[in-house]
Amino acid sequence: MGCLRNLIRAVIITLAVVGFMSLGGKELVNGWFSQWFNPSQETIVERAKKVGDFSKINEEFELEKAAGMLGYNAVVAEHKASGQKLVVVDSSKKEILTQADIKSDDIENKLKSALQKVKYQAISIDEIKVTKRGTIYSYGQENPYVKFNAKISRLPIGDVSGIISVAKAKDGTNRVLVSVNEKSKYSQLISDEFFKNVR
Repeated sequence: MGCLRNLIRAVIITLAVVGFMSLGGKELVNGWFSQWFNPSQETIVERAKKVGDFSKINEEFELEKAAGMLGYNAVVAEHKASGQKLVVVDSSKKEILTQADIKSDDIENKLKSALQKVKYQAISIDEIKVTKRGTIYSYGQENPYVKFNAKISRLPIGDVSGIISVAKAKDGTNRVLVSVNEKSKYSQLISDEFFKNVR
């Protein structure tokens, strides 16, 4: 009797699934997955507001992702023509870096320590070397930055160049600003243009 009951349940579930799929259920499920993994630009812009105001960035840039991960809110943008990636991270109460760290003589060790806090298994930074210091305008003020070269393993890129900066938001919390590209393609002008329009 128990086998017959299980067989009837299986047939009913199969018929329900077939009926759901034939009435457009497949498109509905695909739509849910698509929205979850590939949100619309409007959704990304709305999520990005947790980190800052990105409404003034120009059309050369596209916001790719805005999400919370590992206790941090982050926005990832790309310069369409060069592929340069620009990231703004709201570290909230879990500070990754401070402006004092950026100005420190021991910045390379502080960067290595910060990378350990937000380490991803897919990316491993083998070497990082600070090559220059300066300031960049973002969040309505001048902020210190360091330019770096790094060797990346587990990705086909190899050597990259970029900057790391820390800006103070209106609420007093830190925003870590990162701009990076392949070593030969990195452009400080692209970084300046993007970050000056983030508030």
